[in-house]
Amino acid sequence: MKLINKFILIIFISINYCITASAADNLFEKAKKKFEKKDYEKSKFLFQRNIVFNPKNAESYLYLAKIFNTEENQEEEEKNLDTTLLLEPNNEEAIYMLINIQLDRSNFEKANTLMNRFTSVCKKMCNKKTEISKSLQDFEANNEKTN
Repeated sequence: MKLINKFILIIFISINYCITASAADNLFEKAKKKFEKKDYEKSKFLFQRNIVFNPKNAESYLYLAKIFNTEENQEEEEKNLDTTLLLEPNNEEAIYMLINIQLDRSNFEKANTLMNRFTSVCKKMCNKKTEISKSLQDFEANNEKTN
């Protein structure tokens, strides 16, 4: 009898896991569609709900960072980018976005460190290296003029 109960429990847990995973995937896709339509409030809510079901979904945090970027909420943007990189240390888009935050804050040293990291991991966004390098050089030149 105990064996049957264990078997039923295992089946129940497996079914519940499949339903939860499917719901999380569906939430992410709905959120992404809302984001693409620039419906940021609804997509933010859906990405946040997705994180409840799947807290290790780096893409949800990245999209939240993008939403906070459009809202010009740099603090929340950075928090979500940091979480993205905690889950996916080589996420080049998150690193690129963090570089822009550091440049905006005139934090040359941190931006330069992130640039080195970006250079070592880039695959899809390598064309951004020139843009970042130019921004760093401009920043350095302006910094030298004021000193």
